[in-house]
Amino acid sequence: MDADIITKQQNAMKDRGLDALIASSPENLAYTTGFVVPSQLLMRWRHAMCIVDRSGHTTMVTIDMEETTVKAHAAFDDIRVYREFTDDPIAEVAEALKDRGLAGTRVGVETDYLPARDFATLRGLLPEAEFVAADEVFGKLRQVKTAREIGLLRSLSRITDGAIGGTLAHARPGMTELEMAGELTARIFSGGVQDFKLMIIASGERSQFPNVGPTDRALRDGDLIRMEIFGVLDGYHAGVCRTAVVGEPTAEQARIWDNLIECKYLVMDLIRPGAHAEAVYRRFLEKFDELGLEPISFVGHGIGVFLHEEPYLGRYGEEVLEEGMVVAIEPLVYIPGRMGLQNKDMLLVTRDGCELLSDATATDELIRVG
Repeated sequence: MDADIITKQQNAMKDRGLDALIASSPENLAYTTGFVVPSQLLMRWRHAMCIVDRSGHTTMVTIDMEETTVKAHAAFDDIRVYREFTDDPIAEVAEALKDRGLAGTRVGVETDYLPARDFATLRGLLPEAEFVAADEVFGKLRQVKTAREIGLLRSLSRITDGAIGGTLAHARPGMTELEMAGELTARIFSGGVQDFKLMIIASGERSQFPNVGPTDRALRDGDLIRMEIFGVLDGYHAGVCRTAVVGEPTAEQARIWDNLIECKYLVMDLIRPGAHAEAVYRRFLEKFDELGLEPISFVGHGIGVFLHEEPYLGRYGEEVLEEGMVVAIEPLVYIPGRMGLQNKDMLLVTRDGCELLSDATATDELIRVG
């Protein structure tokens, strides 16, 4: 458990007049506790919740199946274990709040995650409590990373980038997307990740599709290859995408790629504390528009326990960048019916600018395969 995150939650409760926060989603539970409860991701009814009150006291509510895992991964002030099929985890949460003297106080809950039936049960068990939507509270807290989070994301970014770069370096004409997927997963797991999300391997005409997985399509001369994967460690994500070409790029492909890389460095130059998210996007558009192609509505987004978090560097971005934020930037082109090119990098907002976290693979030129 990250003591700095607990302190941030305590300060947020004080500022917002809350007496406790309940993390119930897999993402905010990982944020609060520092680890993932495995079966919570698979079966929504297997609730795992962490209650943090304004004093910093932590209570973990977990199913009996996961009791040993929970006790092995973090030290809580109190652990409440409920039995599957016979006990109600919401009743355990209510009892824990009562035992802490919080039955009639203001408690923040994740209304975007907690099922309506369970929320109604909680209100029925604690009729004097005031339950407040805390989704925005958690979202705001997650934007600026702690030292532990930054170290984790730095390592995870390099592992993820290196796995993609190494896979593309060994790709050859005739190799299938599925064969590349096998090598990519072997490399990312051997690098030290625990899981991955959203593997995208799209070659040739399939490179135009934003979020597609690998098939048995074999690489051919002239193909573009878009390869993206989110490495996962302790619930945190690093998103990296690289584009390669089998053989030599066409003049059009090279021109587009040159623009995307110029966009990358332009955005990196703009990212610093105090920069307005929408202003960064508008400057990006000035360069991207030289291609005469349709842009997506953002060029970057925050990342952490969620794949996409605030701040969004986009036309609707309202945030001001702060030191300690981590964003993924992704200049890209999808040309329907033809091709797609994308470069996605992980960046840390530093005191004077930004640090490139995904620095294992050279991207100034299209990666050559074969």
